[in-house]
Amino acid sequence: MVSQMLPGTDIRNNLEAVKARIAAAAAEAGRRADAVTLVAVGKSHPAAAIRAALAAGHRVFGENRVQEAEGKWPALRAEFPDLRLHLVGGLQRNKIKRAVALFDVIETIDRPELARAVAAEMARSGRRLQCFVQINSGEEPQKGGIAPADADAFIAACRDDFGLTVDGLMCVPPLDDEPSPHFALLREIAKRNGVDGLSMGMSGDFETAIRFGATHVRVGTAIFGERPAVKPALRG
Repeated sequence: MVSQMLPGTDIRNNLEAVKARIAAAAAEAGRRADAVTLVAVGKSHPAAAIRAALAAGHRVFGENRVQEAEGKWPALRAEFPDLRLHLVGGLQRNKIKRAVALFDVIETIDRPELARAVAAEMARSGRRLQCFVQINSGEEPQKGGIAPADADAFIAACRDDFGLTVDGLMCVPPLDDEPSPHFALLREIAKRNGVDGLSMGMSGDFETAIRFGATHVRVGTAIFGERPAVKPALRG
């Protein structure tokens, strides 16, 4: 009985610890704790782990892949209809219809053809999702995202040509880089384009991100523990 209860207990305690760290970092930055949304990323973790976080009262979650999310979230949403689900991984065009049906926020709008197709699917389905533009702040060829130099033009195209409301920007700094310059860059791009949302910061650097104005932090390992080993997968 104890072994069955321990994972849920750990997740509840982990959530409380992360939220306390968010509150402390926000206070240090002269911000309110409720100005920062914790997106609990359940990538590769089973529905039982997500359920433990839901039972602890958390309601905002992230997933990296549409297919994995489809296996977990419809049943959980039926039980917890007030949850909000963010897509925080890359999105393939052939999964747009499914993503718009399942998610509430897409954080990875990163190319014109995707922006156009997402806007069209939202219009067709009548579902209005929040959309964030992903910025490839380190200009890494293996990562999705708009190059910083192209960000202003792309944000304008999303708004003016594709009819998307750009609710925020998102970035994933290079693994071995000091994250502060990347967070500062994202904040500057957002400021000059009148964008309010900043999704930046993960388990290892979310407190730094909060100091640079993050409105959303994406935390997985600090809540759910190390991810189970999985084979590499494609986008979406």
